[in-house]
Amino acid sequence: MTDRRMQAEPAPFTAADFAARLQRAARSAESAGLTGLLLTPGPDLLYLTGYAPVAITERITMLVVPVVGEPTMIVPRLERPDAEETAGASVFRLADWPDGSDPYEATARLLGPGRYALSDSAWAMHLLGLQGRLPDTSYVSMTTALPMLRAIKDDDELARLAAAGAAADEAYGEILQVRFAGRSETDIGNDLATLLRRFGHSQVDFTVVGSGPNGANPHHEMGDRIVERGDMVVLDFGGLKHGYGSDTTRTVHVGEPTEEEREVHEIVRRAQQAGFEAVRPGVECQEVDRAARAVITDAGYGEYFIHRVGHGIGLTTHEPPYMVEGERQPMQPGMCFSIEPGIYLPGQFGVRIEDIVTVTDEGGRRLNRTPHDMAIVE
Repeated sequence: MTDRRMQAEPAPFTAADFAARLQRAARSAESAGLTGLLLTPGPDLLYLTGYAPVAITERITMLVVPVVGEPTMIVPRLERPDAEETAGASVFRLADWPDGSDPYEATARLLGPGRYALSDSAWAMHLLGLQGRLPDTSYVSMTTALPMLRAIKDDDELARLAAAGAAADEAYGEILQVRFAGRSETDIGNDLATLLRRFGHSQVDFTVVGSGPNGANPHHEMGDRIVERGDMVVLDFGGLKHGYGSDTTRTVHVGEPTEEEREVHEIVRRAQQAGFEAVRPGVECQEVDRAARAVITDAGYGEYFIHRVGHGIGLTTHEPPYMVEGERQPMQPGMCFSIEPGIYLPGQFGVRIEDIVTVTDEGGRRLNRTPHDMAIVE
């Protein structure tokens, strides 16, 4: 299943890329009525600067992006050499603090009174330290204030996501060739992880292998249960390639399925297709959930679809936007998210089908291309 999407190594992001992202972030902060943004180590800092500290410790590292003025990143002095070498180092000013000094006092000097959005990944001790030095400031989580900060992917990001999706597709094609019956879920999950790495993943985040009744738990991952003939098996796996995520699910059967199993799988397949067909620019994200859920509910299995239909993906495998009832955010070209309806029958089996989809000017485009039909394995 060789795919051209996997062949080209993407060019690294440049200082110009990070400068443009910082400018957009500052404009978005202003539109949200914020004084600025405070980014700590994690996906937001990586997105805006390319900087990922080797170790995330109790020592505060923080990028301050004011609505007006120059972005400044403060780092522990011993980590300054690493920060100076990052790709985006030329687009922000660098400050440091030495061990033995007060890091919150040093950081507070970069801020003024006002309201700041703070990375969701920030340590509570850092927030409390700043609050103690700046009682006139207030803080809100980044996801609450700017949920779409990283949601719209550019062409380079889309290429990385497509390559990650292609690698996951290759792994699925290969796993269908291995023996399932008589082996543990853990053994099959380890095979999946090995295949993801073989096809270029630098990081494997999860491998769900839910066989038989374990498939009725959406986050079962994998265990010691021995897979048997007659089992439905949910395979959900993903991680990072070129720094961007993959996440796909297919449900296979060991030997010939029953009529009920075929019927439930077909309902989920139709629900996934309905969710995909609901993808349109300007349409609220919740409509994807509604479209997929309606198929399952109309078939009489609504109480067994127990999670949202999807989540955004990018530098992390779960991020905004979320395809769930109540999410009024309109879809925009460049958004990427999963569509993954499921039916989970306690004590019996589960079925889930998942693709990553990106919004285009015309509708949606799948980044996973493996068949949705139930595969029969041995």
